[in-house]
Formats: sequence, C-alpha cells, structure tokens
Amino acid sequence: MSIVVFAEFADGAYKKSSLEALSAGRSIAEQNQETVIAVQMDGDAQADILAQHGAHKVVQASGNYGAFASDSWSQAFAHICQELGASLVLISNTYCGKSMAPRVAFQLKADMASNVVSMPNTDNGFSVKRGVFSGKAFAWVQLKSSVKVLALTPNSFEIKQWGGQAELQSITAQGESNIVVDSIQKVTGKIPLTEAEVVVSGGRGLKGPEHWGLIEDLAQNLGAATACSKPVSDMGWRPHSEHVGQTGITIKPNLYIAVGISGAIQHLAGVSSSKVIVAINKDPEAPFFKAADYGIVGDAFDVLPQLIAASK
Repeated sequence: MSIVVFAEFADGAYKKSSLEALSAGRSIAEQNQETVIAVQMDGDAQADILAQHGAHKVVQASGNYGAFASDSWSQAFAHICQELGASLVLISNTYCGKSMAPRVAFQLKADMASNVVSMPNTDNGFSVKRGVFSGKAFAWVQLKSSVKVLALTPNSFEIKQWGGQAELQSITAQGESNIVVDSIQKVTGKIPLTEAEVVVSGGRGLKGPEHWGLIEDLAQNLGAATACSKPVSDMGWRPHSEHVGQTGITIKPNLYIAVGISGAIQHLAGVSSSKVIVAINKDPEAPFFKAADYGIVGDAFDVLPQLIAASK
C-alpha cells in the first residue's frame, strides 16, 4: 500500500501547501515504512523537487481530462490512486483540493476528513485533528475505512527537505466533465493569501481606497500578502480576491495584522486560526481586541507610518 499526494502545480511552480502535504506524507510513511507517491495532473513533473520534499516516486498523469474541472480531475486522480494501491490520500485544502477531495473519497469509497491540522494518531485506530465551526474549535475524528482521504489545512505542516531521488512514471487516466472552461483569470504578482505566512489586512478604518498605500507599504516591508474585510471589498475599495472572513477566504498565517477592522464574528471566523493576531484600532472596545494576541489602541494614520518606518 502507498501514500498518494496530490501535487498541485500552478504558474510554473508547486503550491507551497502541496509541498507541506508531501512532507507530512513522508513523515507518516517513515513511521509505517510505506511509499510516498506524488501525482501531478498538469505541467511537467519536476521529480527532483518532489523527491527533495518527500516523494519516493512521482507520477505524471496523462490523458483527456482537460483544464481544471473538479469532476474530470477527480475521476482521473481517483483512477490513478486505485492503480497505485493507495491506502492514504493527501490533498491540500486549496480551492482545487476542497472541490476534489470529497469527490475522490466518494469514488474510492473512502472515509474523509477535511481541515486537518496535525499528524494522524495511530495509537488506537486512525484519528486526525481537524478545525470545525469555521476554525473556532477542533475535533478529533476517527477514520475506519481501508482507504482514507485527508484534506490538509495550509500552513499547518512543516516543509522538510528529505533528499534522495524519485522514479518518474507516466499513467494515463481519463475523466469526463460537464463543465466548459472558457477562460481562467488569475491574480498575478501577489503572494497567495492561503499560502502567506504574514498577512496585513485593512478595514473601513482606512476611510477610503486612496489610503491603501499604507497597507501595501507595510506588507511589502514584511514580505506579506494584503487582505481586507468584507465591507471594504463590497464598497469596491479592494478586489473580492482579498476578502478574508467566513464568506471570503479562510487563512491561517503565522502573523495576521488587522488595521481598522472592528472584528465582527464573520471576519474572525476566517482568520481566528492565525498563530499570532495583531489588532490596530482607535476604538478600545473593538471586538478584535478580545481575539488578538497584541493590540494597539490608536489611529491607523498615526500607527501605520511608525510601523512602516520601523519595518524598514
């Protein structure tokens, strides 16, 4: 039996979250003396990179499954998992992974857990810790099927360098889709929010889009991604691709800096899993201060220039 990892490839590079999943798979394999196989659906597989991050073997999928569509890709990937004799399938909980994981689990007749945040516990069966209630709590769930599918939360697992080499193999797999992809539009030149280790986010306290340069300057100095609250994106100050919260993107950075955001429960649901939260708000009663690890009571237009100067 083997551990199969979905290696997501985009814009000429592997997703950081996929390398996290690969390293996690290798850590599990070391305990059980299993083989780790990375499967790449598009692009040219770079076996040396995948081997460095834990793969014993790399499979380049080939076949007629087209541009990304969750139904056709899930069919093709599940077929490859069956052919490889997968006992455990790891998929990062990205946009692609969220739509593929349940479909793959259904086709493999496998138990599945999403939002997994730590290594499996095999002392008494097979159980995993996962985030529930929009990240406000954790639950341990037990998976009992012979094949298991885990969707791993980005920024929850350490990327390790394992070294070694990996055999490269091609497997043909077909998938049918009812989805017609006319075009794909991607945000370029920015750190993806779901993979960012530092995020600087702004709310209505910035008073207008003309002041967003303060957020961008601080983010640039910290090597961070930029984000915003829902009202900011609704008013058109920032694109919806930057909206974090329960109805936007859920993130788990090492550091989340919230500027001029009150901290409504819907916003906290999308960022509460951040390892460290810093809130900057001139209202000392802002709800965000109850959730934050550090709080600065002050006007954003006074505080941000000082942070920007210090971060240089």
